[in-house]
Amino acid sequence: MRFFNRIVAAVRRLDAAERVLLASIAFPAGLSAWRFAYSGSRFFLFLNWNLLLALIPFLLTRQLLRRVDWIESRWGFRFLFGLWLLFLPNTFYISTDLLHLRQRPGLPLWYDLVLLLAFAWNGLLLGVQSLWQMERVLLARWGLRRSWLFVFPVLALCSFGVYIGRYLRYNSWDLLLAPGGLARDLFDLFRHPFANRFDWSMIVCFFGFLVLVYESMRRTAAEKGPGGN
Repeated sequence: MRFFNRIVAAVRRLDAAERVLLASIAFPAGLSAWRFAYSGSRFFLFLNWNLLLALIPFLLTRQLLRRVDWIESRWGFRFLFGLWLLFLPNTFYISTDLLHLRQRPGLPLWYDLVLLLAFAWNGLLLGVQSLWQMERVLLARWGLRRSWLFVFPVLALCSFGVYIGRYLRYNSWDLLLAPGGLARDLFDLFRHPFANRFDWSMIVCFFGFLVLVYESMRRTAAEKGPGGN
């Protein structure tokens, strides 16, 4: 009972936007839990781990905005920025899990469609919000005003990261644990661009998709801000 009361107290300390985000994250987690309880299949439970990884960059930037000393720390900020950039592609990677949609025994196809879309939506939402928060951090630290000089390269790197995770089957930790194999695969990608034209097409198309998602959310949020309807 005491543990439950602590959870309730923690939720009450969240602002309205954070509560909506918490509910949004809990929705697909609940769908996957019910799917497991009803069908006995563990297949989609891995999506909860992917969503947990997607939370890391969001929580990092959220905490950075609350800790001025972290922003002002030269090496501390560089370390946290590198860690954030390492995990940010996980937020957008979840949308590629839609590839797992097919008729499976136990539940109708529409249920899995809603489940996958809910996970994908939360990944995109966490990624864009974390990117917005890092923009604010960089504005506070260096006075960065032309945000596209930061956002577009980051989204391009995220597109590479999604490709690396989905098709080369590396994860964020492999950049530290298996850099040699990753470097060889990336060297081959750049060395033979025509032979890898479909790989490059995926990276470019996904980059365009992320730019559209980011700009759509940003402009919609701007219109709903002060002076919006």
